[in-house]
Amino acid sequence: MANTSDLMSHFVRATEEAAIAASKWRGRGDGKLADGAAVEAMRGVFDSVPFDGRVAIGEGERDDAPMLWIGEPLGSMQGAEGALKIDIAVDPLECTNHVAKDLPNAIAVLAAAPRGTLLHAPDCYMDKLAGPSEVAGEISLEADVPYNVEAAAAALDKSVSELKVVVMDRDRHRDLIKSLRELGVSVPLIGDGDVAAALDAANPHSDIDLLMGIGAAPEGVITATALRGLDAHFEGRLVTTNEDHERRAREMLGDDVYRLWGRDDLCASSDALFVASGVCTGYLPGVEDLGSRVAVHSEVIDVASKTRQFISSEYQK
Repeated sequence: MANTSDLMSHFVRATEEAAIAASKWRGRGDGKLADGAAVEAMRGVFDSVPFDGRVAIGEGERDDAPMLWIGEPLGSMQGAEGALKIDIAVDPLECTNHVAKDLPNAIAVLAAAPRGTLLHAPDCYMDKLAGPSEVAGEISLEADVPYNVEAAAAALDKSVSELKVVVMDRDRHRDLIKSLRELGVSVPLIGDGDVAAALDAANPHSDIDLLMGIGAAPEGVITATALRGLDAHFEGRLVTTNEDHERRAREMLGDDVYRLWGRDDLCASSDALFVASGVCTGYLPGVEDLGSRVAVHSEVIDVASKTRQFISSEYQK
């Protein structure tokens, strides 16, 4: 029986090509051009992948080119009998602004799983809570910040003042940051890149204990897939910011728009993959110029086998 992991090499190639294309725009001040280059490179690979694919959740609708739009068919076997039907959650360039400024943790990233097992939702926001396996069942988005801080500290056998909770540096998080600091928690702030931050929080050997706050929904689904493979904690709840978001969310999800999504609700199959390739050096090394060749470094988390592997590839320019 065919599995999602049978297509791993193709998915790695997709993120690698996107990372290489985006890397040419590092430090040039134009994140949109970097993003467009990553999208087109990734789409070019997907066109030749032998599967019946679909973008379940991504950044953009059909008319928002150059995005890989939600519902976009992918692969060379659309409608073919026996073809693997796979859903993709994707961000061809996570941390667009970081590429423009050549800052850390920009990646090309996706999650893949059987059709219907990744949240299929519009491009909106998601309130997120991530941490290592020890906090599973102890913290929740249903609880308030003080409760979650106390519960996490107890689960991790730390004092509250020893906790580090990473939050994106956004105006919408002003109250969250204030609450955490009033509790005595250390709050490292990031500009972008909550996928990498959630992976940090999931790692019991990292100095980051939790990720809190609102980020993009596609990255939430991608993160849930990775953290399922790492047996770590993740929860999300969609956040709509305007009437159009609300309408599209209700069309796709009905009464589930504002439900609490657990990790295994967002990625409902163990037959899933998380794949990321570094653009700017951070948790993954960035694309390296080797003269006549380029090197790109990737991570794959296979949810079924609970394995995490790092891959380095070289391409002729």
